[in-house]
Amino acid sequence: MNPADSDRFIICMKWGTKYGPEYVNRLYGMVARHLRGPFRFVCLTDRTEGIRSEVECRPIPELKLPPGSPERGWTKLTTFEADLHGLKGTALFLDLDVVIVDDITPFFEAPGEFLIIHDWKRPWRITGNSSVYRWQLGAYPELLDYFRTHFEEVRRRFRNEQAFLSDWLNQHGKLQYWNPQWCASWKYHCIPRWPSNLWSPPRIPTGARILIFHGVMNPPDALAGRSNGNWRRAKPAAWIADHWHE
Repeated sequence: MNPADSDRFIICMKWGTKYGPEYVNRLYGMVARHLRGPFRFVCLTDRTEGIRSEVECRPIPELKLPPGSPERGWTKLTTFEADLHGLKGTALFLDLDVVIVDDITPFFEAPGEFLIIHDWKRPWRITGNSSVYRWQLGAYPELLDYFRTHFEEVRRRFRNEQAFLSDWLNQHGKLQYWNPQWCASWKYHCIPRWPSNLWSPPRIPTGARILIFHGVMNPPDALAGRSNGNWRRAKPAAWIADHWHE
């Protein structure tokens, strides 16, 4: 893949009120600083107010769940629509609460059809963490079709969208993982082990390009040193502000 290809997309998704427009704006700023070459930044959202003009806001495709079904984060699967607003090219999905700390151009250069983070907590499982994944837009329409036509089965077998996504792609021989150094967990890799976490601040692990905030902690918590209910205690990480800004 040519890194200068203009058909490169960064895609994020914002629905409801959990994350404000500042998350989209800061994510765009981080991408602009850390991605070499042209790209288009698309936010699939139900609320466009406050989002910077460089971001292309498009409606979130309808998930088409049976009436009364719990959403439970399944909405992210709509990125696999056969026709996602007419977009064609290579897409890198980024969760709104990631923090980019180094060049992300290699995420577009790594070989493979579909790449995702290999989950850190239970590495013996195939499940990926869908905070960062890459695919060809429109390449897997059968994935979303299967989800919609087998929803009750999927609900019984899988806890969330990333478990279903990983299983489906593995069954079809497409599942691959990023270099394990590139995507670092804030909880597992940045916060020092006890008891040194009581006096040593979090740090960026060697080789990390994107920090992933999964669970209850997010970048504002990292800045303030809040555990937000998690048992892992951390000192404030003032350096987050050097990266997480417009």
